[in-house]
Amino acid sequence: MSDAYVVGDPDGLSPLQVELRDTIARELHAQLALRGERIELADLPEVSYQVTIQVERAIRGLAAHPVKARSRPGPGWPTTRATRPDAADRNRDR
Repeated sequence: MSDAYVVGDPDGLSPLQVELRDTIARELHAQLALRGERIELADLPEVSYQVTIQVERAIRGLAAHPVKARSRPGPGWPTTRATRPDAADRNRDR
């Protein structure tokens, strides 16, 4: 039994794992909404890319605010748009 479970986290996940799980779930939810609730095999590289971008942003956000409490709904909570970065986003993030 992990320490996380003993201290009351029923998932037994670290805060980083919870953040990554929620980030991935949000992006997959957005991608499914964009693609009519179905991800085709040919779309997997693009979906994987988008998930990777969001995971990178989540990790960067955690590194910038390591003590910041994160309270968000669980996986699958809706996002307002798909998160495909445009040129402005790519330049701003560098």
